[in-house]
Amino acid sequence: MKINVPATSANLGAGFDSIGIAVNLYLTVEVLEESNDWKIDHDLGNNIPTDEKNLLLTTLSAVLKAKNSSLSAKYHLKMTSEVPLARGLGSSSSVIIAGIELANQLAKLNLTTEEKLELACEIEGHPDNVAPALLGNLVIASTVADKTNYVSSDFPSCKLLAFVPDYELKTVESRKVLPKELAYKEAVAASSIANVLTASLLTKNLKVAGQMIESDRFHENYRASLVPELKILREIGHEFGAYGTYLSGAGPTVMLLLPLLLYTSPNPRDLGESSIASSPYRKKKSHDTLKVKIISVTYR
Repeated sequence: MKINVPATSANLGAGFDSIGIAVNLYLTVEVLEESNDWKIDHDLGNNIPTDEKNLLLTTLSAVLKAKNSSLSAKYHLKMTSEVPLARGLGSSSSVIIAGIELANQLAKLNLTTEEKLELACEIEGHPDNVAPALLGNLVIASTVADKTNYVSSDFPSCKLLAFVPDYELKTVESRKVLPKELAYKEAVAASSIANVLTASLLTKNLKVAGQMIESDRFHENYRASLVPELKILREIGHEFGAYGTYLSGAGPTVMLLLPLLLYTSPNPRDLGESSIASSPYRKKKSHDTLKVKIISVTYR
């Protein structure tokens, strides 16, 4: 048995903790054989557990407990991932969705999509990454009082360019710089921007969507100091005709939405890494060449 879960890019600026898209980088979990103990083979680093402490298996255990179920056997698993850790591309959420599906398959739980999403939101705390990891494509979701509502839709046609820095930024650290509350007037302004962002994405109006993405008042202004590349790449994006540039998730990955005509490769992933070194901003210290991964929205 093999389980594939896509990476995700959340927030899209003003859609803080609510809007996310699935992208074509994948986590794969394979069940190899029964074993005396749970064991996970992976090459994700020494700090990622290979036993029952791994998020994959803590998720599996949580699902079994929630559904009053159990397994009669343990398994030897293999985990491979194209999703970089702690980079704002939903690496934890992809593991959570894989763990839920692993429990579903091994224990024959026959979970519905809604049940899987409910479990994922209970574990993760908010839906912006787990929802698109489960459903694919563009998902707009809200979890209030343990109830999650969502709308899934096709994402407007465009090219995604992801600048993935070579440093990590833990979500917990990125959240520390956020204010504990917003003034009423500011909250109204921020939510109105998010409303127009949502409407423009659903009506495939990327020009307006890009403007709303870059007008966020919920989180990017506070996190900008943690990811100085955001300002630089946003300026480069304007120069090259990007619809919009945003901090993916909690960062540090920066995502640019570009018109399809700017890149015409039949398979974006074949391009591997591209650079935008022709920009005058390439002369800034430590940013001689800003490399980006060219990816696309996945339909799951």
